[in-house]
Amino acid sequence: MSAKLEQLKSSLASALGEKIVKITEALGQVTIEVNASDLHAAMQVLRDDAALGFTQLLDVCGVDYSEYADDWSGARFASVYHLLSIGHNWRVRVRTFCPDDSLPMVDSVIDIWSSANWFERESFDLFGIVYSRHPDLRRILTDYGFVGHPFRKDFPVYGNVEMRYDPEQMRVVYQPVTIEPREVVPRVIREDTYAGRK
Repeated sequence: MSAKLEQLKSSLASALGEKIVKITEALGQVTIEVNASDLHAAMQVLRDDAALGFTQLLDVCGVDYSEYADDWSGARFASVYHLLSIGHNWRVRVRTFCPDDSLPMVDSVIDIWSSANWFERESFDLFGIVYSRHPDLRRILTDYGFVGHPFRKDFPVYGNVEMRYDPEQMRVVYQPVTIEPREVVPRVIREDTYAGRK
């Protein structure tokens, strides 16, 4: 397997050249990092280059690195892509960091792989990453009136608003969260007294 991964890394390096910021191998998978400005062009090469042939986009996900490590100094948000080449039987992970933490944005790859549509919408909904040139970038998992992006690490555990049905108004209404934060201490089960045993 190692020889195949070395061949993949060599093919990636020759096809993408200086577009690759970093290339790593861990747990049997190759990860390349590209700049956000080079993302669309690099993805086009990954799909169209015969030596690579990544014809399938398996997944797009967002990542919030704000609490990743004490010494982390990189950008906060990243968009990560998992690609599959059926012809060569190999996979690659592509990661790009959003250059602006206040408005995380990268190019959409929906024109390269149509399967990116819902994945990019999910990443936008949960992390707030904007995919420029996406034809229909709107929420997909949360409600249309939802405030914030729930997978960001600074999002409150209980949320910002809650909804309930108001019988007087005969409709669903939004209101500030009424749940009081509490700390739950897990109960320890001892085997000798569990379920009434003595």
